[in-house]
Amino acid sequence: MPKSSTHPYDYVLKKFDQLTLDELYNLLRLRNEVFIVEQKCSYQDLDYKDYKAHHLLLYKGEQLVAYSRIFPEKVSFNEASIGRIIVCKEYRSTGLGKILMEKSIESLFTLHGKQPIRIGAQYYAVPFYKKFGFETEGEIYFEDHIEHIEMVKKEN
Repeated sequence: MPKSSTHPYDYVLKKFDQLTLDELYNLLRLRNEVFIVEQKCSYQDLDYKDYKAHHLLLYKGEQLVAYSRIFPEKVSFNEASIGRIIVCKEYRSTGLGKILMEKSIESLFTLHGKQPIRIGAQYYAVPFYKKFGFETEGEIYFEDHIEHIEMVKKEN
């Protein structure tokens, strides 16, 4: 696993078919823990988009502590996108979310070139994403009974 010299987390970036069974289990468990159990939201997390994504997993030792999936354009939106952005509960408010977003954006640019990025953000998280240059677009919508809004980070 590559180590960063600026923070204590290791990361893995892989296409779906490169994930080990343990990595796949751990990322699905974390997504289930946060999006279904913690947010009390019964929805179909497995949406076939995982096959088209690069998966970014951040570890503290052996524990998966943060995750996102990265898409080229024309999968989730016309633009390239980042989704399923998660920091496990005990690591929130530690700066890990910032590290995850910086690494996600950097990875997207490395994989797909510098270009606009669109996300479907939970509305409460808008101020967080604005710190990375994302701006809201369109109207608030409900997805699985949770307020969301699209946000775009223009090329820069």
